[in-house]
Amino acid sequence: MAACSSSFTFCNHTTLHSLPQRKTSLTKTHFSVPTKSSESNFFGSRLSHSSYISPISSHSLKSSIFAKQVNKGQAAPDFTLKDQNGKPVSLKKYKGKPVVLYFYPADETPGCTKQACAFRDSYEKFKKAGAEVIGISGDDSASHKAFASKYKLPYTLLSDEGNKVRKDWGVPGDLFGALPGRQTYVLDKNGVVQLIYNNQFQPEKHIDETLKFLKAA
Repeated sequence: MAACSSSFTFCNHTTLHSLPQRKTSLTKTHFSVPTKSSESNFFGSRLSHSSYISPISSHSLKSSIFAKQVNKGQAAPDFTLKDQNGKPVSLKKYKGKPVVLYFYPADETPGCTKQACAFRDSYEKFKKAGAEVIGISGDDSASHKAFASKYKLPYTLLSDEGNKVRKDWGVPGDLFGALPGRQTYVLDKNGVVQLIYNNQFQPEKHIDETLKFLKAA
C-alpha cells in the first residue's frame, strides 16, 4: 500500500552578499511529510511517525541529572502494582529471596519479546538459584495477560501505567528519552540492589549477565 503523503514548500529568496561579486541564492525546497500516523518498532519500542521529539533544554537536562535514581548497594524502594491477572503485588512480598526485576519498553515488540522468551527459557535456572523473575512495563494488565499467554511466560509481569515506578527508580531512557529504557536489577534476599545492567540493543544479554551474577553470589 502506498504511503499517503502531502507536500509543503519552504521558500526563501534571501540573497547573501557576504563575499564580493558572488551571490548565493536559496531556492525552493520540497519536503514530503506523511499525513497518516503509522507505527514503527525500534528495538522493542513503539514509535509513531507523527511523534515529535523536542530538543533537550538546559532545564530538562538538569532535571535528568538530578532525578531520583536507585543505585547499587541501596535498598530497593517498595511499590505495589497490578500483575497480568489484575491482582496487586508488592515488591516486599519477595523479601527473603533474590529478585531479578527487569524494566522493558513494551509488550509485543521484537526486542521485548526476545527478552521475555529468553527469561522464560532460562526460568528453571533462575528458580534453581532461588530467584524470582519480575518484568515491568507501562502496558496494562490485559496487555500483559495476552503477552504472557501467547508466549507461555511463567513469571510475573507488572503494569506500571504512567511509568511512575520507572521514574521513581530513575530508569534511564535511550535516544534522549525517546525510548523507555531496558534495565535489569538484581536484589538480594534483603531487598538490596546488588547488580544493575542496562542494554537496550541486546535484550538477551540481560539473562546472561544476571544468571552469571546469581551463580557467583
